[in-house]
Amino acid sequence: MNETARWSTLLVKTLMTADPVVIHIDTAALEIAETLAQADISGAPVVDGSGFLVGVVSQTDLVRVAATRSGRGDGWQGMTARHMMTRSPVTVREDTSVAEAARRMERHGIHRVIVLDEDGAKPVGVISMSDLLPLLVDEAVD
Repeated sequence: MNETARWSTLLVKTLMTADPVVIHIDTAALEIAETLAQADISGAPVVDGSGFLVGVVSQTDLVRVAATRSGRGDGWQGMTARHMMTRSPVTVREDTSVAEAARRMERHGIHRVIVLDEDGAKPVGVISMSDLLPLLVDEAVD
């Protein structure tokens, strides 16, 4: 099977990280940094009190905020996910093709897309560039 056909038929649910680490919208910046570091991930979905997706926060967001605020001497003081997350994150469903997920990442210049439940409201997984790398290696060997 050629590369295009394989990526078009392979579904996100086969590669995604299910039950992702999520960050509550009111989580403090330092706690976000600790959570990402402990989970060895570079970003996570942000949810509200009902578990609905409201954004995504990444290491890049944390560094940008820290760099911007460090000149004022207050670092992350008082900052939460609400203040630094990217709103309107790029999403897919479990039955989306891997090819489409990869296109969305490339089009938006991002490293992950959030996989939503059947209702399109709650995160059930994440598919990232690192999930796609093994496919590239396998295809190079075939």
